[in-house]
Amino acid sequence: MEIKLICIGKTDDIELRKIISNYENRLKHYVKFNFLYLPDQKGTKNLSQEQQKAKEGLLIEKHLKTSDAVVLLDENGKQFSSVSFSEFLNKKMSSGCKRLVFIIGGPYGFAKTLHQKYTAKISLSKMTFSHQMIRMIFVEQLYRANTILRNEPYHHR
Repeated sequence: MEIKLICIGKTDDIELRKIISNYENRLKHYVKFNFLYLPDQKGTKNLSQEQQKAKEGLLIEKHLKTSDAVVLLDENGKQFSSVSFSEFLNKKMSSGCKRLVFIIGGPYGFAKTLHQKYTAKISLSKMTFSHQMIRMIFVEQLYRANTILRNEPYHHR
């Protein structure tokens, strides 16, 4: 199974990029994983938040396949412990899913159309983090989940 994380905008902070890269390299031993960084939308200064989310939603949709299992990383989504997240991943892997796509929306979240079409939502915390930090947190949790599934000592129970 392939796992993809779609994000709007680049990770500007060099230290976060180093940490993300470290976990990406670790993940290569477990699963095919890749990031897709979509460009920040240009000309949004005169757009409402809803218009900007709709524009980003159309861009995101261009990179999804009908066969994808899509999960929105959303503040109102279901929260998991690291162990239960690993169980969620294991179920997806066992289900025959070819590509599991997680999406981090733009600065204002997701368009209503994406919320309606993709009902699977996960929240990584009740706290608010920058979108760039969420990328790092997510990739670390993805790595942690894979080590849990293989009973490796990275995660202490």
